[in-house]
Amino acid sequence: MTLSFTDTATPIDFDKVTHTLKEAGIPSLARASIRELVALVNRIESATGEQFIRMEMGVPGLPAPSVGIEAEIAALHQGVASKYPMLEGIPQLKQEISRFCSLFMNINVSPTGCFPTVGSAQGALAAFLVGNRTKEQGATLFIDPGFPNQKRQLDMIGQSWGSFDVYNHRGVALKPELEKHLSSGKYATLLYSNPNNPAWICFNEEELQIIADVARRYDVIVIEDLAYFGMDYREDYATPGQAPYQPSVAHYTDRYILLISSSKVFSYAGQRVASLVISDALYQQEFATLKTNFGQTQFGKAITFGAMGGLSAGVTHSAQYGLAAMLKAANDGELPFLNLTKVYEKRAAIMKKLFIDHGFEIVYAEDNGKALSDGFYFTFSYPGMDSDSLLEALLYHGISAISLLNTGSERVEGARACVSQVKDEQLADLETRLNAFQARFNPA
Repeated sequence: MTLSFTDTATPIDFDKVTHTLKEAGIPSLARASIRELVALVNRIESATGEQFIRMEMGVPGLPAPSVGIEAEIAALHQGVASKYPMLEGIPQLKQEISRFCSLFMNINVSPTGCFPTVGSAQGALAAFLVGNRTKEQGATLFIDPGFPNQKRQLDMIGQSWGSFDVYNHRGVALKPELEKHLSSGKYATLLYSNPNNPAWICFNEEELQIIADVARRYDVIVIEDLAYFGMDYREDYATPGQAPYQPSVAHYTDRYILLISSSKVFSYAGQRVASLVISDALYQQEFATLKTNFGQTQFGKAITFGAMGGLSAGVTHSAQYGLAAMLKAANDGELPFLNLTKVYEKRAAIMKKLFIDHGFEIVYAEDNGKALSDGFYFTFSYPGMDSDSLLEALLYHGISAISLLNTGSERVEGARACVSQVKDEQLADLETRLNAFQARFNPA
């Protein structure tokens, strides 16, 4: 669909938006990276003086816990800035990551296999670098939709990948689809997010068992991206050491890698520190194919002295103390981090209703036949519009989002909305702009 306006009296100055779009020179908004879209919207805001409803980037909208900030300040005063951090991380952080896995996931993993990383992005890259070399020219299979940057990481390092949209393969239907891909023998790792970015669907215990069983049969390492840890608010995962626990493939296999971000659940995105957790069995496993690239055959040593040493030679010293303090507070029941993030659930429910009331449709609307949880993301489309036209039309109405096309979704007409940067006082503006959108594109 080619976007055209018969009425150029749009909520955001039509000529300035058009000029900025031409200057940006982005061939397809639907295929643009998240960071490209962020830069574009920043330029439109600067040119027009108008504040957008920013839904394109998954940035936390809450203040970081003071316990983490204070721990970083104390560490800096104690002189850590002048000392190189150890590659494997400070002991107290490794211990608290291990405790966190026990108390909030009900799994046991040695502190030895718990690492700080420069955000989960570095953890994913390390997992790809080592995991995909456990086989000759191993590749990654993505259970999509998913986070586009992880595919870009693989492209960057020259590793191959495949994917499939899981929405039509839920429950028992997941098994034959996984079999179809993994039976090729080319995959060494498999990655998915749970809750899912962008669809916000969540795998249940049956599906996690299927993933573990099929991955085991074809000797594939499962990488579980827990960027939105515990944020399926249909269950209460907030109490340490008490069921229910965050669902995980780790309950069904002993060969797994967990990526646990601090950006969303602890609103600590700016410090770029996360947790990489490697199961004890995988950490200790030997792979002859690792020797060439890492000088090690043990998986854990290849991660530590190969990938982690080469990628950043350690994680910012003070940030490690900050994360350790937040995890300890959460583990001790003193930091109710999952209760604090429930603001996203309430905001998503309001925003989804506004979109539906103005003629939009929710793309991923169900989760295994049940109502989808409200949370950090939701997906939407508008009848008769492809994703390029939708994203462009939204810009003229002061709303930004990203296309589902870049996430591996088969629903290429849709878009992803992140609720975190939208302030409560902006919801009235959102309604006004959606009114204008509906009047322009569906005047009936």
